[in-house]
Amino acid sequence: EEPLDTVYAEDSPEAKISMNCRVRANPPYVCRWWHNNWEIKLLEQPDEHYSLVGGNLVITNPDKSKHAGKYVCVAKNIYGTTISKEATVKFGYLDQFPTDEREAVYVKEGQGAVLLCAPPSRYPAEVMYRWIYNDFPNFIIPDQRRFVSQTTGNLYIAKVEASDIGNYSCFVSSPTIGKSVFSTPIPLVPQEVKRYPADIRVRFPKTYALVAQNVTLECFALGNPLPHIRWRKLDADLPPNYEVSMNGALLHLINVQYEDEGSYECEALNVRGMDWYRAPEWAEHINDTEKDVGSELTLSCTAVGKPLPWIRWLKDGYSVRELKFSSLTFEDSGMYQCIAENTWGTIYASAELRVVSCAPTFIYNPVKKILLGAENGRVVIECKPRAAPKPRFIWKRGSELLSNSSRMLIWDDGSLEILNVTKSDEGAYTCYAENDRGKSNSTGTLSITEATKITEAPSDVEVTVGESTVLQCSASYDPSLDITFIWIVNSYIINFDIDFEHYELMLGEENSGNLLIKNIQVAHAGEYSCTAQTIVDNVTASANIFVIGRPGPPGGVRVEEIKDTSVKLVWSLGSDHGSPLIQHVVQTRDFYALDPEDWKTAVTSPVFLDGKAEAAEILDLYPWMEYEFRVYAINELGLGHSSLPSIKIKTWDAIPNMAPTDVDGYMSLNGELIVTWTVGVPIIMHKLNYDPCIIIIFFCWYAINHSELCYPLFSQPVKPQYFFGKKFGYVVFFKPHEDKEWKWSTVADPESRRYVYKDNIIPNTEIQVKVKSYNIKGEGPYSLTKVVFSSERGEIAALASDGAQ
Repeated sequence: EEPLDTVYAEDSPEAKISMNCRVRANPPYVCRWWHNNWEIKLLEQPDEHYSLVGGNLVITNPDKSKHAGKYVCVAKNIYGTTISKEATVKFGYLDQFPTDEREAVYVKEGQGAVLLCAPPSRYPAEVMYRWIYNDFPNFIIPDQRRFVSQTTGNLYIAKVEASDIGNYSCFVSSPTIGKSVFSTPIPLVPQEVKRYPADIRVRFPKTYALVAQNVTLECFALGNPLPHIRWRKLDADLPPNYEVSMNGALLHLINVQYEDEGSYECEALNVRGMDWYRAPEWAEHINDTEKDVGSELTLSCTAVGKPLPWIRWLKDGYSVRELKFSSLTFEDSGMYQCIAENTWGTIYASAELRVVSCAPTFIYNPVKKILLGAENGRVVIECKPRAAPKPRFIWKRGSELLSNSSRMLIWDDGSLEILNVTKSDEGAYTCYAENDRGKSNSTGTLSITEATKITEAPSDVEVTVGESTVLQCSASYDPSLDITFIWIVNSYIINFDIDFEHYELMLGEENSGNLLIKNIQVAHAGEYSCTAQTIVDNVTASANIFVIGRPGPPGGVRVEEIKDTSVKLVWSLGSDHGSPLIQHVVQTRDFYALDPEDWKTAVTSPVFLDGKAEAAEILDLYPWMEYEFRVYAINELGLGHSSLPSIKIKTWDAIPNMAPTDVDGYMSLNGELIVTWTVGVPIIMHKLNYDPCIIIIFFCWYAINHSELCYPLFSQPVKPQYFFGKKFGYVVFFKPHEDKEWKWSTVADPESRRYVYKDNIIPNTEIQVKVKSYNIKGEGPYSLTKVVFSSERGEIAALASDGAQ
């Protein structure tokens, strides 16, 4: 057990700190402590603050000026010295808020408000913020309208309501030291109602995180009506390990990895960067090692991290350089430590090196007494005595001295290999080992058995998804042995207890292990190997199963050319799974899709994409819209699996193609001209004359199958997907009937449905009005012209014109 970093509350009622240090060692160890690189000498220089309890260091009545800093435990016995990792003692505190009166916050009802916490000085910095409303303990509960930042402590109210009037106090808690404080009240005074667009006030800074840590990003907007917050990662999907809470205000990234780094944004596109850093982790570290005297050895450690850690070494607590030994001596024995460090942390690895010397002995690892080998097979008899330095080896069969030949080979580690064994090779084999410290030997008896053979092998078969089939496998073997059958598919050993839904081993017939495969799926295609195995030998036979099924997913879906209403999409063919591909289908999903599975079939050129198609032009897209695409194939067995979605792209912007509808107007009592409108989504406009005196206007658009769908005109608010570009708005035109020049005015708010001309209009005047939309690319078509008649009393009568401008 090593000491841990400790934060001691300055006003803690428990006036002591305990630093633990336990070491497993034989013989027992002596424990010493160091503080800020100085040894704490309790025997030579007794200190009323320090005491040792079973190796643990206890600090009584801690003093920040004397006892803050770094502590290290050093354990030593006759075999060596080991050092613990550094542990830091810091003193925690949380000051009181100033007692000065806080200024009131005045805000119009319907607007947003920010109440500043201004927390006091503290350590550690990690605290929890809450807000008290009027009286303790009446805490504000965060919701879609109210948010408490755990970074700044500020309280954000997206839309102030009359019920919000009152006094607010910032409440700060430090869970580390168990202390809480709160500020003097801040009065909040709402005023008159006002509507205004969303305004992001809580922004996330550039954030650094260690791999495997958790990260929380904050984003909160003020606005009336209440804004909705959406998160996304630029150029990729959000990581699978994310969570959103507090009505979207908090984005939690759980167990972050390198691939999670990048730029994240909330709905208002206030983007900040994110990068990841990583504390050291061992890729390779040292372990306890026992080596022969005079042998070679290199001790190595490898650590990963960002930035890359640097490595240093200790032997028995003292620094050493490169640990590469060309000829080990007894003096090289000891405790070695490898230390890896970077900006974000330090890790330790410890191991004991023992340099030994002894005569050969087979006590711990004798030659096996009973040895078995299959006829015409290969036998290896191991000879691995404990010896230092490495011994010389001699083998005998009975009294016959054995040497290397075309059938026999004595390995460097002492093992004996015999090829193509027969009954004549049976007998007692003895291994002799000798070095400069002594010699020893060990004997085992070799017996030869009948070889195992496959008598009925599996054969290739072609099946359709959902069918079943049987693969045959039978074998002959030595009657004195037991046999087992093992089936492997594509290098995976079939576990019949787990995979029983599809696989069953049929052991009804003698010497056979047939495999029944039930309800075959595409994933079951591949190479199947049957292995007949005894304790002496094994033999294998293989066959292939070809499964005919629905197509696999196409790959590499990507966009190569982007226009305002079309893109060029390319992909690579997926597997046909034994049945030729007939058709490909492209699907789209736009930014405003509410359901992640809301994919729509795209309009393509060519209209029909055959089974060999690997590219298509996708038509009828919205300009200035974010899209992603996927593709699936069809064969005679049905629809295949969809590809992975393409990277999200945005089509180019374009001039609006819809005209405002229901244009109308009237005169106010004070003579002002008021023009109103709504916005439909027309693509084609038709006049259908059922009666000479009646004009019915329909708005139509084309479905994917190119059939024309027509509906009577209905008013509806414009949706953002029809803006077709940035800076969407309206231009209102009006003039007296006898004038040639039109007056006009721009309305920049896309939500607006009304324009007021404040100059007085002469009574009994015929006024013509019309409206069109615009964006950064240009102006769209005019609406129908509306004629408005004013009267002396401010009353109006309006007639529709018989044409559109």
